[in-house]
Amino acid sequence: MSEILDKIAKMPLIAILRGIEPSEADEISTALVNGGLAFMEVTLNSDNWQRSLEIMRDKHGDDIILGAGTVLEVEQVKQLAAIGIKAIISPNMDLEIIKATKDLGMLSIPGCYTPTECFTALKAGADILKIFPADNLGVSHIKAISAVLPAGTKICPTGGVNKENMASFQQAGVFAMGMGSALYKPKKLAADVEKSAREFVEAYNSGL
Repeated sequence: MSEILDKIAKMPLIAILRGIEPSEADEISTALVNGGLAFMEVTLNSDNWQRSLEIMRDKHGDDIILGAGTVLEVEQVKQLAAIGIKAIISPNMDLEIIKATKDLGMLSIPGCYTPTECFTALKAGADILKIFPADNLGVSHIKAISAVLPAGTKICPTGGVNKENMASFQQAGVFAMGMGSALYKPKKLAADVEKSAREFVEAYNSGL
């Protein structure tokens, strides 16, 4: 697990691929890699999500960290483990999902909103706290909860993160950030996705 976390720390931007289809999976994932991103999340409310994940896994192997998002059922966690997914990401904090994820040796990234959810998730074994929706809560909320959470807690704001506000989240000491529609939308051309990825990487590096 520490190896995956170390890899994320080198480029902690998560490309959220909501709505991606298998026909796009190869080209879009390659565009992201070329743009400098290595952590990709296919959400399970995308059509034929398993096939998209398999295509990306077969194409890039261990060169990327492949995660699944919007995971809401324990059975889905088992399915994902069977095809070699490394990270389980949810919009909510579900203790059963966290337990199943950790039992199967995967990275647990539950969605949290309140301090109570954050502490409960950590106690259950969560590796990273997905603070969602980040644009509603804002940087001030993250700074406030960071002050009371255990030292070293890894926080990942998601929802509304863009090139303009990345630096403020970085200054708040977050571990990673999730990018959705600002980076990828269904049918967006691969060349444009690569350009967006490069811009996000540049913005991130500028904020260091």
